[in-house]
Amino acid sequence: MSWQARVLVGVAAAAVLSGGTAAAATAAGPWGTAREVPGTGELNKAKNAAVTALSCARPGDCAAGGYYAPHGRRQAFVAAETGGTWHQAIEVPGTAALDQGNQARVTSVSCPAAGTCVAGGWYVDSTRHTQAFVAAETGGTWHQAIELPGTAALEGGRPWAEVTTLSCPAPGDCLAGGFYRGHSGGLESLVATESGGTWQAATELAGTGTLNKDGDGQVSSVSCAAPGDCLAGGDYASASVTQPDAAVPQVYVATETGGRWQAAQQVPGTATSTSAGKTELNSVSCATPGNCAAVGAFANDTGFLASQVKGTWRTAVHVPGRSPAGAGTVSCAAPGDCTAGGLYLAPDGVEWALVVSSTDGTWKKAQLLPGQSALNSTPTARASVYSLSCPTLASCAAGGSYIDRAGNFQALVATETGGKWGAVQELPGSAALNQGQNALVNVVSCAAAGHCAAGGYYAGKGSLLDLQAMVTAGS
Repeated sequence: MSWQARVLVGVAAAAVLSGGTAAAATAAGPWGTAREVPGTGELNKAKNAAVTALSCARPGDCAAGGYYAPHGRRQAFVAAETGGTWHQAIEVPGTAALDQGNQARVTSVSCPAAGTCVAGGWYVDSTRHTQAFVAAETGGTWHQAIELPGTAALEGGRPWAEVTTLSCPAPGDCLAGGFYRGHSGGLESLVATESGGTWQAATELAGTGTLNKDGDGQVSSVSCAAPGDCLAGGDYASASVTQPDAAVPQVYVATETGGRWQAAQQVPGTATSTSAGKTELNSVSCATPGNCAAVGAFANDTGFLASQVKGTWRTAVHVPGRSPAGAGTVSCAAPGDCTAGGLYLAPDGVEWALVVSSTDGTWKKAQLLPGQSALNSTPTARASVYSLSCPTLASCAAGGSYIDRAGNFQALVATETGGKWGAVQELPGSAALNQGQNALVNVVSCAAAGHCAAGGYYAGKGSLLDLQAMVTAGS
């Protein structure tokens, strides 16, 4: 989407709003009223900002990251919520010195404990090359960002590296994933491990060099069930069986057990034989070591769902009951029990927000989120789930967007309680902020059942050129 953005974060259930009451939160449903992320209005002079990452360690204690525009280019910010109150957003410490090219953003945040988080992303250095960074918060204080160790040794003559995803199962223990441009000039999959609070040198993800013959690889998503027990998923390009000179986009998963990576493998059941279009892995999630899920989409928007049960990957399946349907996000609450979200493209061209769940690793028939027809009712209607978080079995939160009757994108949220999804709704308070223009939820994080936060952006002052940030306070 080409709109400039302001940042939003919404907090679910039991939310007590800043200056509001628990009764007001209840009246709005399980989601509290959205507000601008404190401090982003002052930072965001050029009116181009968004929350792109969010993580909640416990109810009322979260961290958000993203970008804002003090001038024509974007800079990286983080904001912390403690005890249900969001504090002033700040530029990620240290990025001003690193970011000589005046372009940076946070792409991922992970918080294993309250006040203990890691943010990752990218910046542009003095030579106009994009570089990967990580920054840590300890004891509620953000410390200086650093270039991800080891990337300089991996990069070729035209350096380029980014952190795209993070997972921190314990304080001081994290996994970062992303990509770098290697000496051959192609893009390769990157992982880096933080152990005991110290980042080890980034390396190429085991086995991806063999798979990625055509130099278009990346780690798209990581999930760690415990320190040293993680899953990485991503994309690569191989030569076509029928067209040797053509690069075929494929998807892979790689498992780390006891601190050792097994070689990446193609997601079973996702093989293609032509070069038409792109296959993408969008999201992975692990409930316990060896019990994970991976979801993505083929070029024709047909989603795939794959389950790992007791360390073994089952053959990926298309989204049951709906086709074509894309899968963009997944969250696993228990071994074999996961929920994915995305969209279904109906024969009349209308797009509907969709969820699908698995039990014991078997994916059940997908369902459209209830209540959409009341919101998503235009001839060009579109709705989708962009992010999901399931802290416990049968308890999830979803965020995304829909198109209203005026043709504008609006922020969508929905919650599952006791295994039943409630009706979708516009994120409370977002309409007052965006004055009917555009808003969406990029990311959702739940610290516990009924205690969730959602992040994204909205258009302020009734103008698509005035996008700002919003948050709500959790209890």
